[in-house]
Amino acid sequence: MKGSVFLVNASHPLPDGYVPKELAPALPDSSVMLEAECAKALQALIAASGGLGSIVPVSGYRPHAEQAALWRETLATHGDDFTRQYVALPGCSEHETGLAIDLALDTGEEIDFIRPYFPYDGVCTAMRALAAEYGFIERYMSGKEQVTGISAEPWHFRYVGTAHAKYIAAHGLALEEYIAELASYPGVQVGEAYFVPDGQIAPEIDGVIEDSNAGGLILTSRRVPNEQREKL
Repeated sequence: MKGSVFLVNASHPLPDGYVPKELAPALPDSSVMLEAECAKALQALIAASGGLGSIVPVSGYRPHAEQAALWRETLATHGDDFTRQYVALPGCSEHETGLAIDLALDTGEEIDFIRPYFPYDGVCTAMRALAAEYGFIERYMSGKEQVTGISAEPWHFRYVGTAHAKYIAAHGLALEEYIAELASYPGVQVGEAYFVPDGQIAPEIDGVIEDSNAGGLILTSRRVPNEQREKL
């Protein structure tokens, strides 16, 4: 999968054998790993929000086998309903991309791995306010459970890139809704992005071409000339 905005959920699983190209520590002294570009952005975001030393990474990249083990263990410990609310099916987890991070506010107490404490106040609010500027969205928001298929998770953030994150945050969208909106207007600018359905040729642009994992490519560019747009 190319890029960082592609959709991953129960209806849009990752390709078999998918692994991120390059991993790096979520923070310099952390054993939690992320896709390298995502890790760099997270470090800058936490520093800018004043969260160094108080915001800690809990879970980032999980290989497929680790996600499968987590699913089985949570199912055995907490049952089916809880597991389906808070743990994605193996192959359908954003954590397998290296582009998702679960964060906790360090209170000095033991951190819950499945549901870490990350409140809507203090430095956590400061980080949320800056998140889109660094390419992150709060992935599973309250009120979007029917769209995402996952319960609200105020601790879970997904890196999608700054252009996409700003539009998603400004319009209060889930990632599913954003990609559906792009796909509804193929070749038409939505924010800074365009959608090219599978089977159609993407125009040559000065920008970034990414996979959507939802039936097409997403092009992010300052501008697509009208003559190119008509060919989409």
